[in-house]
Amino acid sequence: MSEESCGVTITPQDDRYPGLVEGYNHRFTGRPEVVRRVRSTEEAVAAVQEAVDSGRRIAARSGGHCFEDFTASPDIQVLLDLSALCDVRYDEEMRAFAVGAGTTLDRLYQELYDGWHVTVPAGTCFEVGVGGHICGGGYGHLSRRDGLVVDHLHAVEVVTVDATGRARAQVATREAENPHHDLWWAHTGGGGGNFGVVTRFWLRSPGPAPATPEQALPRAPRRVLRADVTWSWDALDEGSFTTLLRNYTDWHEKNSAPDAPGRHLWSNLIVLHRSAGTFSMNTVVDEDAPGAADLLREHLEAVTRGVAPARVEEQAVSWMDTWMPSYSWPSDPHGRYKNKAGYLRRGFTDHQLAAVHRHLTDPGYHNPMACLVLTGFGGRVNAVAPDATAVPQRDTILKASYSAGAWTSPDEDELHIAWVRRFYQDVYAETGGVPRPDDVNDGSYISYPDTDLADPAWNTSGTDWHFLYYKDNYPRLQQVKKRYDPRNVFRHALSVELPS
Repeated sequence: MSEESCGVTITPQDDRYPGLVEGYNHRFTGRPEVVRRVRSTEEAVAAVQEAVDSGRRIAARSGGHCFEDFTASPDIQVLLDLSALCDVRYDEEMRAFAVGAGTTLDRLYQELYDGWHVTVPAGTCFEVGVGGHICGGGYGHLSRRDGLVVDHLHAVEVVTVDATGRARAQVATREAENPHHDLWWAHTGGGGGNFGVVTRFWLRSPGPAPATPEQALPRAPRRVLRADVTWSWDALDEGSFTTLLRNYTDWHEKNSAPDAPGRHLWSNLIVLHRSAGTFSMNTVVDEDAPGAADLLREHLEAVTRGVAPARVEEQAVSWMDTWMPSYSWPSDPHGRYKNKAGYLRRGFTDHQLAAVHRHLTDPGYHNPMACLVLTGFGGRVNAVAPDATAVPQRDTILKASYSAGAWTSPDEDELHIAWVRRFYQDVYAETGGVPRPDDVNDGSYISYPDTDLADPAWNTSGTDWHFLYYKDNYPRLQQVKKRYDPRNVFRHALSVELPS
């Protein structure tokens, strides 16, 4: 097999190499022997086959935004760069939008909006590649209105390796009669890097085949009403801070049913460490949603009741041209991070609220970027059965993410990682240091991977890491692994394991 058939070959001596092995989290930088920048499915098949034949460990990446080292582990010898697979088009035969696995979210949004005025409920970080984002479930500011991205995944093309070591591309679809239906299901939240190399997705909402492309996906907002609210830490004591968090979670408890009118409104509460001085809440609702202005007003009144903010700014702006670019967070070219996550079925317990306040006001720690982020969830996400896709968390109201980013010096790694570990362990002290599923918590999100969940030093719950991510869906994922990756070619620190 010639190197030319495996795509563009880039070695460590090439000037392009550093930019292809560095990702979002600069705690991890890969050192592969070679990077294969593939430009087609055929080149991806050839590159995978060459790696298997030579006995070299292989991994694929699209945007490179993994929080852990899944594409930058030092034992990865061949890295498949999928960034050239970035086409977005309407496939008349499939009656779905075909999207290359290297497409970034900004390109996807712009192409869908400009061409057909449709969209998907994906994330707001424009630099993220769809490859890992969709495979992990994919969510964003329209998910309360439209569900997860995988709720609109019609088909997926995957390069797999069989028991004989042969690489091949297979198309798996949503239709139950499709012979690779289980492979499709595994990519509706099973996480990236588990079963093969995804080269293409087809996006189409459930239901009858659309008559036109404009009917294939949800309508994109035209304009949105936005509110940006800021609080000063100096104006809050523990009591008022606790009131604010309770107000926020209470609103989501009351407004996160699949058909609740409040599903049209999305909110993000970004509680920065006290050393930042202030923290904020960002809220947005489609201006054309029923009662949009009233929804926004009622949400603001509910959240700020008894906790006056320092500043409130309200605007009506273009969704695509104004709000979307303003809410995208570009990668820090030197940023180092440690992130953790958990789902909430209802508001924090009293212990959890006290732990949140204690760590975010810790006077012995100074990092204005350290934070807890509470992101609106539920709504149409909760309209789907927990086993219909690989994402089992279908009765939640919020996602919580805990971050000690971003710092730039390796000398500070221990300081910041230790802080977020203590924070997380304290918040979940009642459930063994992790968000073990119960009436309040519902595990974690595989696209915010945290290898600590597989470490008994940090997970003392007696609950396996894979149950925290996949719950009862894990055995089915293992069977898909056995069928499509029996040699365990595609693996990482939290990959689906072959059944014993």
